[in-house]
Amino acid sequence: MRSDVIVVGGGIVGLATATVLAERGLRVRVWSRDDLLGTTSAVAGALWWPYRIEPAAEAGAWALASLRMYERLALDPERTGVQWVAGVHADTVLDGLGPWAQEVEGLRQLAPEEVPGPYRTGLAARLPLIDMPVLLTFLRGWFEAMGGVYERREVRGFEEAAALAPVVVDCTGLAARELVPDPGLRPVRGQLVLVENPGIEEWFTAADESAGATTYFFPHSDRLVLGGTAEEDDERLAPDPATAAAIVARCARVRPEIAGARVLGHRVGLRPARTGGVRIEAVPLPGGGRLVHHYGHGGAGVTVAWGCAEAAADLAVR
Repeated sequence: MRSDVIVVGGGIVGLATATVLAERGLRVRVWSRDDLLGTTSAVAGALWWPYRIEPAAEAGAWALASLRMYERLALDPERTGVQWVAGVHADTVLDGLGPWAQEVEGLRQLAPEEVPGPYRTGLAARLPLIDMPVLLTFLRGWFEAMGGVYERREVRGFEEAAALAPVVVDCTGLAARELVPDPGLRPVRGQLVLVENPGIEEWFTAADESAGATTYFFPHSDRLVLGGTAEEDDERLAPDPATAAAIVARCARVRPEIAGARVLGHRVGLRPARTGGVRIEAVPLPGGGRLVHHYGHGGAGVTVAWGCAEAAADLAVR
C-alpha cells in the first residue's frame, strides 16, 4: 500500500513528526526497528528542558513549541503521561540561559539556603515531567486514530521506503550513523535506576558534564527515576552495577531517604548526539523522491521533538 510519507524511526521524534504530518491530512506510515517501548525514547526520564542540544538559536524556538504541546497534553495526564511538577535545577543561573528562558513562566533564581543538597546555586521551576512509556503509547494511538500505520520493520537503506512513498523522513537517531551514513553521530550513554518512591514529590537535577555524570530524580507516582550518566562514545547497553550504586549515592546526598529505597530496575539508553547539532535537511532521492533527514537530537529529543517535527514536516510537504 502506497503512502504519502514513510517515517523511518518510531521513537518520540518519529512519532511527533508522523503525527504532525497526519494532522496535515497526509497518509503516513511509521517503520520502527524496535518495539515502541524498546526505543531509546522509552528510557528517557523525562523532563522538559533544553539539554545537550544544538544549534542553540533554533533549539530555543523548537523547545518552546514543544512546551506548548506538552501544556496541551498535560490537560489529561492520566492518558498522556504528561504532568506539571515543581523542582530545582541546581548549579544553574537564570542569566546563563538563552532567550527561550524568558518565555518559561515561573523560573526563579534561588537563594543559596533554598538549594537542596551540597549545592549553592539553582533555579526553581515548574515544568512538564513525562512518563515516556505512557506518552509513547498515547501518541501511537493518536496517530493511528488519524489513519496512520505504525509497524515494526527494519530498513537497511532508504530506497526501500522510497519505493512506496514519494517522501521519506529519516528519524532513525543513532542508526543514521550507518544508514546515511553520518560519521558526526556519536552515542552518549545514559544509565538510570528505578526505585520505589519514598514520598518525594518534586524533581531535582544537577549536571557535571565534564565528569560524564549527572544527578537527578524524577517522581512518577509510585516510582522514582534516578540518574544518571552522560558517557560519550560508550555503547554499552548493559547496566553497570558500580555506576548504579554511584547514581543512588549521588541522589541520596540530596534526599537521604533515597538510600533506602527498594530498587525496581535499571535502564540504559544511547542518546544520538551529533557534531553540529540537529540535522533537518531535505535531499533528493533517485526517481524524484525526497528524503528529509531529522536526527541528532542528543539528550533533548523529548524537549524539542514537536518544534523539530513542524520544521521537518514543512520540508516534507513543500
